[in-house]
Amino acid sequence: MLIGELAERAGTSTRALRYYEEHGLVRAQRSANGYRIYDDAELRVVREIRALLDVGFGLDDVRPFVACLRAGNASGDVCPDSVLVLRRKLVEVDAVIDRLGAVRQQLHTQLSHAIAHREETCPKRRPVR
Repeated sequence: MLIGELAERAGTSTRALRYYEEHGLVRAQRSANGYRIYDDAELRVVREIRALLDVGFGLDDVRPFVACLRAGNASGDVCPDSVLVLRRKLVEVDAVIDRLGAVRQQLHTQLSHAIAHREETCPKRRPVR
């Protein structure tokens, strides 16, 4: 299939496909006239790349998943290197959740304090005429 068809079927842009190719993630054959030709296996690879990028993985994180697919596995996450990336990403996500939880607690404390003291320090509003 040509680059436009792959982009359409994968739900991405031709620019993104060329970018993935530049980074060695997607492979294209070249026709006699220089057009990029992709086989059906590249559709699986691009879908895997897009799914991983959509949840926050970087291109370097994606490499083991692509290699796993290219090795003939039905899924890119079953290989040991992919599992390591998943574990590392889970640790990163847990750290972000912990930081957000701390921020939430700080905001809750600050809001509670503000509500408790607003009537003591703020003048009463007069109705607007």
